[in-house]
Amino acid sequence: MSGYSDGAVVSIAQRKLFLNNGVQLAYYDSHAEDGDGIGQTVVLLHGYCGSSAYWEKIAEGLEQSVRIIAPDLRGHGQSSAPEDDVYTMDLFAEDIAQLLIQLQLHNVILLGHSLGGYVTLAFAERYAKKLSGFGLIHSTPLADSDTAKENRDKAVAALEGNGVQAFVDGLVPKLFAPASLETMPQDVEHAKQIGYGTSLQGAVGTAKGMKERPNRAKAIDDTDLPVLLVAGEHDKVIPSESTFAASNASTVKVLLDGAGHMGMVEAPEKLAAAILSFADGIKG
Repeated sequence: MSGYSDGAVVSIAQRKLFLNNGVQLAYYDSHAEDGDGIGQTVVLLHGYCGSSAYWEKIAEGLEQSVRIIAPDLRGHGQSSAPEDDVYTMDLFAEDIAQLLIQLQLHNVILLGHSLGGYVTLAFAERYAKKLSGFGLIHSTPLADSDTAKENRDKAVAALEGNGVQAFVDGLVPKLFAPASLETMPQDVEHAKQIGYGTSLQGAVGTAKGMKERPNRAKAIDDTDLPVLLVAGEHDKVIPSESTFAASNASTVKVLLDGAGHMGMVEAPEKLAAAILSFADGIKG
């Protein structure tokens, strides 16, 4: 598998469809032709200023056992960027719900990285019957603090003043553990290239949406579904205590040693193993 690139967008999505709300959603489907032969489907939602290409390193290890669906969220990757001023987590969740309906997928495992985790929780609140389990990867059920909300406003101002590329150049190095910055410079550069493909409308609208999101700890505390929570040992964006801030009787907690905020890139084998173990537990 290799990331698609048209000079501006890096994505592994190889299919597109139009949703009922007019959004064109691009997505990667590991078993588009033979999906009926795979028992479980895992839907992977990427983080802010990312794309489906965030999952490239772990997809091949996972898709031997499960069907992988990895969309480019609205405003990111190859997907369209609607004119909505604020991309709320509920809007993202509705996109995913419509995607699953069109693909006739039920009882999926929904896992979200960072922003994708916020979307996952919004989805779990509204569409729990479509899930067999869900999880957060370097994400949190907590709402933004006052300081974090101020930083969202600063992000919007920076994006509108200097554009997406300058913003991504400042953002991406913060996502990796300090050691990873030294040992995997090509991966850091690749993450920047992925980020450059984010539309200005998408980056601004999503920052506003993340600022507005509520505390959704109850979506984990009160669910009957299995929950996977994955944190990075050296994550400076969302520390482990924030990822593990809620739990239920069926919560699995995983700490990725040595990883920052990008476990799917920094520790892909460990993360893939955690996901498959979680999926196997649901299957059993």
